[in-house]
Amino acid sequence: MDITETLTFNDKDRRDVYNYIERHGTVREDEVRRALRLDPGALGAHLTILRRDGYVRKVGNKLQVAYQEDAGVEHESDGMWFTIRRADQVDLDGLIDLMRMVAQEGTYIEAETVADMIDHEEVVLRHNEVRSRMFFVATVDDEVVGWVHLDLPEAEKLSHTAVLTVGVHPEHRGHDIGGRLLDRGVEWARDRGFEKLYNSVPATNETAIEFLEAHGWETEAVRKDHYKINGDYVDEVMMAVDLR
Repeated sequence: MDITETLTFNDKDRRDVYNYIERHGTVREDEVRRALRLDPGALGAHLTILRRDGYVRKVGNKLQVAYQEDAGVEHESDGMWFTIRRADQVDLDGLIDLMRMVAQEGTYIEAETVADMIDHEEVVLRHNEVRSRMFFVATVDDEVVGWVHLDLPEAEKLSHTAVLTVGVHPEHRGHDIGGRLLDRGVEWARDRGFEKLYNSVPATNETAIEFLEAHGWETEAVRKDHYKINGDYVDEVMMAVDLR
């Protein structure tokens, strides 16, 4: 299932089963049954239909949303090999640690906000009738060293836009990992009909602003004194790229 696919359920209990699995990332079948107080036979019938329709899958003894598979693409830069692929639930802890490390540099407030959100929810990818989000990660020897995140609004009047964040571990910068991640996120969004992407950074993050400008992004607005970092007021630079 593609994360932008419209969800269609003809049964309330079936919708509840999907939403429970989606909200928890990976769950055991008996946990779903107890939480929703469903008869084993009824739950089995709902899961059969959800699997048939491509909404959920069973991996080992656990259920999860059946997002499209992504084996990833290998890249090489200056002797360093890294893979960019869609993030999975197993990447949760690595993603949170990385995003908080980048946020601690004090120049990427949005990364801190996203890290807090996925830490609270304990789920990497989301796709329900209210909200959706996509993550791609860069890995070196199976360690998460970079990410690109897209927050996808479900409101019809905003459905042509998405908010993007991207970051790389300080020790792995300078190998175009950030550029490859950004390109992957932009390509994914363009292929699904998104028309515009946004990213907001403090004005003091000149490196990020120059990085985005080098990839065709432009400053669309500036909010004066939007952040207060270490006691100082800092402007927010709202950047965007048109995908049309």
